[in-house]
Amino acid sequence: MSLTVCNVHLTPNSEKILYVSNSLLKQLKLAGKRSVRLRLGKTIIPASVRPIQKPGKHLYVTAGLRSAVRVPKSGSVFLLNEAEGDIHIGPLIGIMSDGTSRSSSAPFGSRTGFIRQILRTGNKKAYVFAFAPRDINWNNDTVLGYFLGPSGGWIRRTVPLPDVVYNRLPSRRAETSGSYNTLRERFTRKKIPFFNWSFFNKSDVYALLKNELEANQHVPESVMNPSSDTIRTMLERHQFAYYKPSGGSLGIGIYRLTYLPKKGFFARYTSNGKNVLLRFRSFSSLMRMLEARHGRSLRNYVIQQGVRLIEIDGCPIDFRFHMHKNGENKWAVVGVGAKKAGKGSVTTHVKNGGRLMTPSQALQRAFGERSDEVLDKARKIAIQLAEAIERNHPHLIGELGFDIGIDRDEQVWMFEANAKPGRSIFKHPSLKNEGQASIEHILDHCLYLSKFRRGEIT
Repeated sequence: MSLTVCNVHLTPNSEKILYVSNSLLKQLKLAGKRSVRLRLGKTIIPASVRPIQKPGKHLYVTAGLRSAVRVPKSGSVFLLNEAEGDIHIGPLIGIMSDGTSRSSSAPFGSRTGFIRQILRTGNKKAYVFAFAPRDINWNNDTVLGYFLGPSGGWIRRTVPLPDVVYNRLPSRRAETSGSYNTLRERFTRKKIPFFNWSFFNKSDVYALLKNELEANQHVPESVMNPSSDTIRTMLERHQFAYYKPSGGSLGIGIYRLTYLPKKGFFARYTSNGKNVLLRFRSFSSLMRMLEARHGRSLRNYVIQQGVRLIEIDGCPIDFRFHMHKNGENKWAVVGVGAKKAGKGSVTTHVKNGGRLMTPSQALQRAFGERSDEVLDKARKIAIQLAEAIERNHPHLIGELGFDIGIDRDEQVWMFEANAKPGRSIFKHPSLKNEGQASIEHILDHCLYLSKFRRGEIT
């Protein structure tokens, strides 16, 4: 097996002939060969080969071949020679997403900018396109994809099923539909790597880490679908706890419950964009409020131990660790953002008044000269957590977002794990390079999964 980079040219000839420069023929050990198997994505066709006198590594694809294998455009791409007589160009990388408010200029709604970044970066060495589930034609195994044109506009091209799919479908509800389950199963049956499989619920993460003793020590005590007795016990044990929806995100629906023996019970939450603090003389009155708002069963909620986090100006600080698999299939911490809670807010989310900071800004205030050491420790623990989750998850994971807290004793806590993490931390001016590194890691892992592995380039 060998991997190289070559320039693909498209010619108007109607014949099905692949013209290959002499140096590339020699490298691929195809000298004297009259035919090869040309592959793009999941499509493989036979092609006649002709040498061409041109310095460098060049591949000329005639119109006859192009229409059969559906090469989307010319340019520099990888060429993988898996076996004698095989030429696999690409990889063909599919970014799957969708948007509720689509337009011709923003076909993936608010995620269009992010997808555009991936395509712009990836198209320097591969064929990268975006698509929605409705763009797949399973009858002929093709996808009507979105490619970036030379001027930055969108161009539609029909291409084969890709070598790998990066799943950024934004809707939890869509992921539970039968059609979506069928889509994933079809990709799996066709042996097309598909990551990330789905959103996590909080209960998923706790179950994945249940038997991972080293990793699980960094997860606060958490109970799914707690009874009122469990909630009371948790408050008596930890003084405060967080009551939050299992499938929630962005801090929506979270309560901070506090028990002060001489003052009673307190509930803090956000309603209509405003922070609310209620006091209850008895535990039963607190429970009546929760039941009135969420039903007597209190299902699909989790109660989680409260942790005294480091603070700045009396406001708790937590951290978002953005994790990626790299081109060597190893976990890496690519970006870390610190979030300072707004005054009186239950969470550190920016939409609830939180403020985004760099980790050094936050940790230096709390730990001074030891801030780098504390951050390095947290990075190592984040990698251990990612490895533990992956070990116990049945499907491919290539990206994770951890909500990490550090208490005053330097203990590191993981509150939540997100399989499709948001990218708000990369909006900080000091984290733009990390944002670009995140995109590079996505593409590198796509290369790894599609077997176009950079370590094997010749």
